[in-house]
Amino acid sequence: MHMLLVIVGGAVLLGIFLLFGKLWGSDLAGAATGAKLFIPAWLAVALVNMWIGVTRAGYTVAQELPILFVVFAVPAALAALVAWQLARG
Repeated sequence: MHMLLVIVGGAVLLGIFLLFGKLWGSDLAGAATGAKLFIPAWLAVALVNMWIGVTRAGYTVAQELPILFVVFAVPAALAALVAWQLARG
């Protein structure tokens, strides 16, 4: 359940990045830039989530790596898809 909540939180954060990108860029290219900037920010959040799972929850790094991959990959793939679609048209 926690993993699903983190992924949904990533999608919400992507929406915020898209909104601010559009507001600051005043067009869809700004929103695409926001989506591109989301990816490294989301990697940092996913790594912190992994670190908390290892240090506080007692999981091993080997147990947390697949979770890190899924938690990072789903919102990052969504951001890449959105950036690609916005850049196309």
